[in-house]
Amino acid sequence: MTSKKNIAVVGTGYWGKNLVRNFHNLGALHSVCDTNPETLSAFLEQYPGVKGFSSFSQLLNEPDVEGIALSTPAPTHATLAKEILLAGKDVYVEKPLCLSEAEGVELNTLARVHQRVLMVGHLLWYHPVVLKLKELVDAGELGQLRYIYSNRLNMGLLRREENVLWSFAPHDISVVLGLAGEIPESVRAQGGNFLHKNIADTTVTLLNFASGIRAHIFVSWLHPFKEQKLVVVGDRQMAVFDDTAPWDEKLQLYPHSVEWKGHVPVANKAEGQLVQVPQNEPLRAECAHFLECIETRQTPRTDGEEGLRVLNILNACQASLDQEKKIDIAGFSATISPDYFVQETAEVDEGVRIGAGTKIWHFSHILAGSSIGQSCNIGQNVVIGPNAQIGHGCKIQNNVSVYEGVTLEDEVFCGPSMVFTNVMNPRAAISRKKEFCRTLVRKGVTFGANSTIVGDVEIGRYAFIGAGAVVVKDVSPYALMVGNPARQIGWMSRYGKQMDLPLTGEGDFICPHTGDTYQLKGDKVVLLTTDPSEANNN
Repeated sequence: MTSKKNIAVVGTGYWGKNLVRNFHNLGALHSVCDTNPETLSAFLEQYPGVKGFSSFSQLLNEPDVEGIALSTPAPTHATLAKEILLAGKDVYVEKPLCLSEAEGVELNTLARVHQRVLMVGHLLWYHPVVLKLKELVDAGELGQLRYIYSNRLNMGLLRREENVLWSFAPHDISVVLGLAGEIPESVRAQGGNFLHKNIADTTVTLLNFASGIRAHIFVSWLHPFKEQKLVVVGDRQMAVFDDTAPWDEKLQLYPHSVEWKGHVPVANKAEGQLVQVPQNEPLRAECAHFLECIETRQTPRTDGEEGLRVLNILNACQASLDQEKKIDIAGFSATISPDYFVQETAEVDEGVRIGAGTKIWHFSHILAGSSIGQSCNIGQNVVIGPNAQIGHGCKIQNNVSVYEGVTLEDEVFCGPSMVFTNVMNPRAAISRKKEFCRTLVRKGVTFGANSTIVGDVEIGRYAFIGAGAVVVKDVSPYALMVGNPARQIGWMSRYGKQMDLPLTGEGDFICPHTGDTYQLKGDKVVLLTTDPSEANNN
């Protein structure tokens, strides 16, 4: 495992400070990022030699950072993780992966397309006791599983950005799914909102599996004492994992049995047997696993797909809470919005995410694994995918193909018959699917009609590619490009107005249409703005 200092931690609050400590102890902490200057200053004093960032966008542009660990509020996970993946960095996301399955699908696709590590902080799968318990279950030591129940109870740690189901239960759902080895057929959740009318403080969730296994998960932050206990009942033995017990007493096996005597069940109780497990801090093991995945490019034990499965169950549980009824998992999805339009001659494969307000017109084909954001307009005879990523508000005109390896951020305009390529040396007789180039198109870019983008390039924000231009190298933000091969002849504002600025040097430009101020420094133009959505990747 590498000891190179290549990890940044974003968010240094209740849990983030533990990530900082562990990555530092592993010799891998490069920097911390927090918007609170006092908090940031305290961490830099505690960990000399570590860099500090108050700006997330500045951190993304730090070339020495290979991986970023997110420990921010759950509603921010999708947006921040997406920015990290698009910046070409590996990401560890504290649970849950995100809040919507549409976002989860998009993150997994981005990680796959850009060949990045996406890992979710389901901590229990790095706990030696849970790994030992999984080993016992897989070896048949407990016999056929019958019932699993988990209690995660405490007094305090009250939250307002998420309810107790989303705060506590992801760990337990992850472990139950892993031990059962299957997805439940249905879930039923019930809870109580005692401190706030819209936030559940305690929930009980029942999971029913096709194999006959049943499970329940009880979580609460209004409990008189702390309890973290997992009980797994098999027809040969029963296992108890008590995470509040001393280390050498955390896992016990009970070889209880039941006999029928005269049509009456009789319980035969046996003494519990302690199972010794090597001691190791789970969070340290989890952080070390992330570093190992970065170095070896292996798939994390708790990867984005596992996070998405847990997210699907969480959403079903939330739907059960809201609707006060059982939810069947088959056919349940919070991923696809019904508020989009597909013309009857267009074809959309399974496993595609389409955002609300998007329109897909005649004879277009959206291939599996692709993701299209909200309010996009996809013209006639367009092919997208497989595994292509289209952001929100994009307009793709007729006869355009967006192949695998191409990612368009928000509000990209693709003119008629423009071309993306993803293979540098194609031959009809030789398959080069494993050699696809990556093309990243940043927000607001315009491609003129019949322009061609040769793969393995990045097109900066609001760049303007003239009609018929052939782009063969990276393009700076706001650059105006024409010709074959494309050359820069000026600068374009995000409104689409050519700026009165030289190609290099210094100068300012105020857009007469928007009032935006742009500043040229050397060979780069930046937009001077207080809008955080426009501050990134200037």
